[in-house]
Amino acid sequence: MTTLPRPKVYAPKVYSIDGVVPVIHPTAFVHPSAVLIGDVVVGPGCYVGPCASLRGDFGRILLEEGSNVQDNCTLHAFPGHDAVVEVDGHIGHGAVLHGGVVKRGALVGMNVVIMDGAVIGEQAIVAAMAFVKAGLVIPPRTLAAGLPAKVVRELRDDEIAWKHEGTLEYQRLTRRSLATMVECDPLTEEEAGRARVDSGDVQPLHKVKG
Repeated sequence: MTTLPRPKVYAPKVYSIDGVVPVIHPTAFVHPSAVLIGDVVVGPGCYVGPCASLRGDFGRILLEEGSNVQDNCTLHAFPGHDAVVEVDGHIGHGAVLHGGVVKRGALVGMNVVIMDGAVIGEQAIVAAMAFVKAGLVIPPRTLAAGLPAKVVRELRDDEIAWKHEGTLEYQRLTRRSLATMVECDPLTEEEAGRARVDSGDVQPLHKVKG
């Protein structure tokens, strides 16, 4: 017989240091396995995924409205400096942002490393696995890739539109998570006619371009 899930109460792991307490806007979603320490500000409509680490024990970590930091990301900063993700910034799975600024509407791909003082320009995209050197400035609306990262070319309008659609889906995920995500026990078997999650209709970029 299938066992029904039992909702459980949970809360993000939040710690003060030196009397400074993290801030999470009521419209943001921070997964309970994420860790926020000290001078961290999570703005309206933001999404922070499972196992993300936002350590504001040296410099400030600031997520502006509608930005997302996905699972297993690490955000930290050099003492006295900040790590900032501006409005609609998009930080992919496993990325490390060690200081620097991700400007409005920019995307940082999966497993990217961004070093101190780097600036990712508005609506720019840093490709997965890239290493962005300290102090490097990626111009707006460009694609950067490589080890170390270099500007490859300007982005097309359809690529920027694709990125924007993906960010909108994460903003919708924030609302879905706040409304419906609960911790529960697993079922013991798959039910007949099993439902699928409401995953939206954004397609991978290679399909959009194809």
